[in-house]
Amino acid sequence: MIVGIAYALVAGLFWGIVFVGPLLLPDYPAVLQSVGRYLAFGLIALPLAWFDRGELYRLARADWIEALKLSAIGNVVYYVCLAAAIQRAGGPLPTMIIGTLPVVIALTANRRNAQRDGRLRWRELAVPLALIALGVACVNQVELAALRADPAADAGRYAIGALLALAAVACWTWYPLRNADWLRAHPDRSPRAWATAQGLVTLPLAAVGYAAVWIASAWTAPGYPMPLGPQPLRFVALMLTIGLFASWLGTLCWNQASQRLPTTIAGQLIVFETLAALAYAFLLRGEMPKPLTLIGVALLVAGVVLATRLKPRRLG
Repeated sequence: MIVGIAYALVAGLFWGIVFVGPLLLPDYPAVLQSVGRYLAFGLIALPLAWFDRGELYRLARADWIEALKLSAIGNVVYYVCLAAAIQRAGGPLPTMIIGTLPVVIALTANRRNAQRDGRLRWRELAVPLALIALGVACVNQVELAALRADPAADAGRYAIGALLALAAVACWTWYPLRNADWLRAHPDRSPRAWATAQGLVTLPLAAVGYAAVWIASAWTAPGYPMPLGPQPLRFVALMLTIGLFASWLGTLCWNQASQRLPTTIAGQLIVFETLAALAYAFLLRGEMPKPLTLIGVALLVAGVVLATRLKPRRLG
């Protein structure tokens, strides 16, 4: 349990980086950032595949198809929605909408995976989930108050950003559940090799996507400097950084956590990503969080600590 929680914490620290990329590249379309990130992930996975070639050779055709599904929904589509949401609504609001993932995944997994992982009693879950939900609400309240106080703010743009963040939540509710299904069904397989496999299947997907964006930009934005955009060095550096740390290492650490923890518990530990993303967003802003935001963070942490102390009960 302790090792699994530690892996989830490190994964959250790495994944928090992805919330910074769209803020540092505001002139880059969300789709270009998504295919750029996963093109970098795939290229990084190529040399790493050599070290796991034995494990990768063991994967059946069905395993590669599952890796492709996970990469398409949990990587490419998720990040398109997330990057577009952040560009429209700023960092904290989408971050806290994504912060509802621990609640959504825990509720879903407690019903869906009860036979395999055991079930947490709803009355035991009520307090930690309520603390997490209240923490999310506190931070959202601060961001909504700032929106109302800004006369230049575009409420419609923020609303679209919120809807895109909800779409990202849907993608990432599906991804960890399906990913955990495979890992728990294959306890003898390497989580590192599974992370590399997802990078390998992402490469052709991202390459085709990148080519499509390049072709489409010639029609929709003929003046846009493709293939690397208006800040090529920053773009390449960020894509490689996110591809290595958030995509490969983050997935590796999450796979390690998913193989050790019940899905109900692991789902709540995604809150580490939310906390890391908030910290990075405020560092980028160069300002301290408001007191209500800090209260919200404290509630999130308290909810996670309580949740990790719960023990699922086997059915039957």
